Amino acid sequence: MPVERLQKILASAGVASRRKSEELIASGRVEVNGQIVTEMGAKADIERDRIKVDGKPLRGPERKVYLLMNKPKGYVTTVTDPEGRPTVMDLLPNIGARVFPVGRLDYISEGLLLLTNDGALMQKLTHASSHVPKTYLVKVSGHPTDEDLDKLRNGIVLPPVRPRSSTGEVLTRRPDAPESKAVKTSPAKISIAREGENPWYEITITEGRYHQIRRMFEQIGHRVEKIKRVIYGPLVLDVEPGKVRPLTSTEISALERAATRPRPGRTAPTTRPRSNKPSSPKKSSGKSRRESR
Repeated sequence: MPVERLQKILASAGVASRRKSEELIASGRVEVNGQIVTEMGAKADIERDRIKVDGKPLRGPERKVYLLMNKPKGYVTTVTDPEGRPTVMDLLPNIGARVFPVGRLDYISEGLLLLTNDGALMQKLTHASSHVPKTYLVKVSGHPTDEDLDKLRNGIVLPPVRPRSSTGEVLTRRPDAPESKAVKTSPAKISIAREGENPWYEITITEGRYHQIRRMFEQIGHRVEKIKRVIYGPLVLDVEPGKVRPLTSTEISALERAATRPRPGRTAPTTRPRSNKPSSPKKSSGKSRRESR
């Protein structure tokens, strides 16, 4: 096998996620050929080098596992929870491998969640540049105007995050709070899914910002009552709440392609194949891409 970064080897072997593996290395808990390694750039060959974690020899790469879960409300999307709340790991059957949730659905949200021990794929999917589309059904309090919905479709500025407790109480600003600066969202697709006093909308976004959909609607004066993720890239939710199923080989291949696909509208023209057809005689009118959506 080729020489690889040590944290990638540990993640592939199911020791921990790549980020946690970096922490193991930094804390001096990993040995390579009898020497403690603490450098992040260190590399090794799992077939030739003797690698140990906490003094125990490292096993070979785990069998790759890819699972689709329908996360119910009342579970946190973490491996453990310091507050003692149930986590999505409590819903897993005995699969003979250690997997990790890809991204997050908050405590009161539900729907499609991907879990895997494929550290490389997980990193691609959660990286800010991946832009894998995710579709949600969202129940909103009140009736947003078309003008307000267009603000969300075109991208809206979100103020810095105000950290909240699990009960929704606003906490004092933490230095490590996510998104401590104002950010503008990418364009979103929004359509009505069900009319009513508190209507449901179908929303597709290509980002995964902290509580993004809830914050988007807060900016136009409406509270989100329920969120259910129904599509993640090529995956469609098709199991009952709390249930899990393995991905098919076709789904895994499609997910890998989605994770490496360039961001829509950002591909350089030179990377596209040339065509013999004449270019359109009309030039851009100066309108933004958002206006054409």
